Amino acid sequence: MFFSKYRAVISRLFGAFLLLLILCSHRCLEDASAVADILFFAGAVMAGIATIGRLWCSMYISGYKDNCLIQSGPYSICRHPLYFFSLLGAVGLGMATETVTVPAIIILGFVLYYPQVINYEETNLRRTHGKEFEDYCQRTPMFFPSFSLLQEPKEYVVNIDLFRTPLRNSLWFIWGLGLLELVEALQEVKVLPSLLNLY
Repeated sequence: MFFSKYRAVISRLFGAFLLLLILCSHRCLEDASAVADILFFAGAVMAGIATIGRLWCSMYISGYKDNCLIQSGPYSICRHPLYFFSLLGAVGLGMATETVTVPAIIILGFVLYYPQVINYEETNLRRTHGKEFEDYCQRTPMFFPSFSLLQEPKEYVVNIDLFRTPLRNSLWFIWGLGLLELVEALQEVKVLPSLLNLY
């Protein structure tokens, strides 16, 4: 499927579009400093939780993703925790722009795009794992986690070589917060233009 095959490329293009939008825009809610501070703080908290969540997910699938159906750790609380934490982090970064427009665009983009990716992946998992996957679906929510279902082993072996790439990728949420602060500083000294108003 096109959307699943090129998911990373499409996500990067979407991120580049949002970055360009932010680089060229004045954030009107900065003038209401209390609102802007609350948005940034909430966004930073969400980005931090998302970073930890993505690392948690990546630890469980490193070396196992293609061999078996992962049903423990974050995959015991929902079937697609990596996408859940990715959305949480992306919306968090959107809120850290101190606008409501950017997180709204992110949510809209996710709703229009990722259900197709999730359905495609579930079709493949159903084909590969059959009844085991059907039973997993019966007891585990698709997207929004239910932490009361959490099951974790006392020990878990991780393939470190396969874990390094998701480790680097998960840190983008933290780096994104720093990048947003740099953009804001450059706009304040008029190095970057403010061609649009974002609310």
